[in-house]
Amino acid sequence: MGHEGGAPVPSPQQARAQASAITSGKTAPEAGAAPMSQLRELFDGPRLSPGQRRIAQYLIEHITEAAFLSITDLAERVGVSQPSVTRFAAAVGFSGYPALREKLQSIALGALGSAPGTPAEATSNELQAAVDAEIENLENLRRDFADPDEVIRVGRALSKSTPLTVLGLRISVSLAEYFAYAARRIHPDVRLVTRGGTVAYDALLQSREAGGTWVLAFGMPRHAQETLTALRVAHSAGLQVALITDLRLGPLVDEADVSFATGTGSRLVFDSYAAPVVLSAALLQAMTDADPERTQARLEEYEQVAEQHQFFLKD
Repeated sequence: MGHEGGAPVPSPQQARAQASAITSGKTAPEAGAAPMSQLRELFDGPRLSPGQRRIAQYLIEHITEAAFLSITDLAERVGVSQPSVTRFAAAVGFSGYPALREKLQSIALGALGSAPGTPAEATSNELQAAVDAEIENLENLRRDFADPDEVIRVGRALSKSTPLTVLGLRISVSLAEYFAYAARRIHPDVRLVTRGGTVAYDALLQSREAGGTWVLAFGMPRHAQETLTALRVAHSAGLQVALITDLRLGPLVDEADVSFATGTGSRLVFDSYAAPVVLSAALLQAMTDADPERTQARLEEYEQVAEQHQFFLKD
């Protein structure tokens, strides 16, 4: 995974596909040397800076937990920046942090599997481990919700923006569609943008000209260049940007007026989005609370139309 000079660098999805053991229903722990020996062999060869040695030492001391951390969480635990973690991954021979984490997870599962008295949960298969990682993301989000003021403030702002533009490109399309579908039940004018380039440019300019003040954007890995361009266009048009992403730092966050960072599930070939969906639902809740009379009137009207035209099956 990026060790061989001149070899093609695999995408995150390729790296995960190579490392997963889903079809067998079993984990694939690292065989051979003891986990600590594998880590020291991994980290002792390259010439590491003092900051990089701190990262390596933390991974060695906390391998069974650290191997499943997002780049954001690992950086915070060690006390370094996310770019420092990325440079560390490159320094020890990987194409990026996702590829390094796949290797660390393999070593960690070997450590768990070899520990005496290891509970069954610790030696779960790949699908169960993916669920465990999403549970951790939700627990982190729950801690963030201990102070809901920012969610409430942004929900009110989105509620007042007419029209309200929701932007999601490439892999983020599904999250934007979910939010826009629900928001249309409680907001009079929601405009969904799922195509980049000049199409997004036109939509953002029209939204501002129509009186819109905010864009809610989704930026999930792999982060698209066209998403960054769209956010810059939104700002140049005079729109404010609220961003839901997995990052706390970086170009997308720099272009946002307010950002909400939450973890994505990255144990499987393709990411899963339990925490971003819950965060989206929280913003929708804040929008409903911002104008309860409008919310009630619109929901009642929708239910009447749905009943009249039999939108739904009778459960």
